[in-house]
Amino acid sequence: MVAPRAVWKGFLRVGSVSCGVKIVGATSEASKIHFKILNRKNGLPVKSAYVDEGTGDVVEVADQIKGYEADKGEFIQVEPDEIKKLKLTSQHTLDVDSFVPVAEIDTRYLEKPYYLIPADGASLEAFAILRDAMAKKRVAARSCVVLYQRGREVLIQPLEKGMLLTELRTHNEMTSEDTVFNDVKSPKYDSDLLEIAGLLIDKKVTKFDPSKFEDTYEDALIAMIDAKRKGKKPPKPAPKPQENVVDLASVLRKSLAKEGIGQDRPKAKSRKSA
Repeated sequence: MVAPRAVWKGFLRVGSVSCGVKIVGATSEASKIHFKILNRKNGLPVKSAYVDEGTGDVVEVADQIKGYEADKGEFIQVEPDEIKKLKLTSQHTLDVDSFVPVAEIDTRYLEKPYYLIPADGASLEAFAILRDAMAKKRVAARSCVVLYQRGREVLIQPLEKGMLLTELRTHNEMTSEDTVFNDVKSPKYDSDLLEIAGLLIDKKVTKFDPSKFEDTYEDALIAMIDAKRKGKKPPKPAPKPQENVVDLASVLRKSLAKEGIGQDRPKAKSRKSA
């Protein structure tokens, strides 16, 4: 199997210690279903194009330029060369700003993963020492890097023989949980119901195994396309789930019985909820 191409090459630097590293993509969209837009009349693919909002004419690539809307309808044009002249240290160096305990990482801020590996044989020893020291201390490194012409805040963690570099969302990109949870009420419920729900959870505790994950939507798309290719009817859609749980205690007990959990537990009082 051919190793993925590096998307960035440079140096990982912690104080006066540095080593050559490469960033390699950790995800792939190759197995996903990708659609093309077709002309319904003749079934041929159509192309997208940038159109002048004023004249409606197609603007060729040579005449396109990036622009920032400073005021409504007023744009500041930015040439490609002007962007390239922004000499940022993070274009070539992953400078570690700080280390944070892995246990304190807020996973909401984790966005896109990459693998971080030594760039060459000369970098192996320093890379391994930094990786193993981080693993021993159970910390992750905070840094930033320029990827695809954009500055990215990143988190670096030890992972087997290499490291995992993950793009981070900024604080401004996150919606505060207070704005969402403020209106969520805290209902009172029988303590026995909590115990019953805990038993149901205990029955299904397992290891985190991504190989068992299924994309049911993608599977349904593949099945539909395969049926159309063979001239057959598409598979029947999945039935809609039942709504409006009437008796939570009763439903929990039925779930426990279905999972084979003993019924010698204390019975909870029935509480109806919509």
